[in-house]
Amino acid sequence: MAATTQRAITGTIDELSFNNTAVSMCMIVNRRHATVRVIDFRAGATLAKRNFVLNAARREGIEKIFVLVERDEVHSWSRLGFHREGCIPSFYRRSDAWIMGAVVAAIGPMRPERAYGEDDDDDDIEEPVAAIALADKAVDRAKKLHKETSDKPVPQTKIAPCKRDLALKAVSTAAKAGRALTGFEHFSRDAERHFLTIAGKGGFEVVASYEVQPNFASSMVELLTGPRDESERQLTTSALRSLVGHLAESGTMSAFSIAPADDVPLGSCFVANGFRKSAVLPSHLVVGGKRKDGIVWSKKLADN
Repeated sequence: MAATTQRAITGTIDELSFNNTAVSMCMIVNRRHATVRVIDFRAGATLAKRNFVLNAARREGIEKIFVLVERDEVHSWSRLGFHREGCIPSFYRRSDAWIMGAVVAAIGPMRPERAYGEDDDDDDIEEPVAAIALADKAVDRAKKLHKETSDKPVPQTKIAPCKRDLALKAVSTAAKAGRALTGFEHFSRDAERHFLTIAGKGGFEVVASYEVQPNFASSMVELLTGPRDESERQLTTSALRSLVGHLAESGTMSAFSIAPADDVPLGSCFVANGFRKSAVLPSHLVVGGKRKDGIVWSKKLADN
């Protein structure tokens, strides 16, 4: 039997821990998006590990599983039925985090056991082709939208600290309107959360947050809502610029964000601020009651 513990982090996040002779891992369960991030403390591909992950996901009503690993663990997780979805550059300060993911309903049989030689590469790892194709089209449209309006001056926005309670109240309001992209749930264990409001002309205000892990120099950036029209798109571009500037001043080396793949106006805001698509996450988000693919937008803020 595994020793299992559960810790509630927020109303929509739970942390499940498993530890026995076969597995040692933590699972961060995001109830809002029905995803789970696996943090594996013991390297290697085993049937016991796969069974623990799948059984826990199905028991918790999870639709998508993902894990962040260093490059040398990509093969191990591919053998457990996970697909390489991309990476988060400089996540581990001096190395990238590779994202291995699996949609629970579509996860296939475990690949046969075999030893990998030093000359093996990962060209045979299957990728989510359909999701990538759709995301690439959305990115192209976002780039075109930015190019068409790049000669316009970006409006000014002001950034200010926001109390957690006020930020979560804004989440509730946005969720009722079907506009919430996030609930500002934790992405990592023991991470520090900071909340901000970024305001501009015409009463525009967006609530934002960033998460920092003490031992890393990367930050996860989240905007509560995306733009609804051209004016809000320009202001959101400015808001994101203000936020990135704040992170750079605080010593953050890299930033990333997960946004709906089909949100072209929001994507253009990331493009305008020098972010690039570094991963496509199939069936990763729930926005307005609809399950969507996600794009990881990444930006290097300083040299390692």
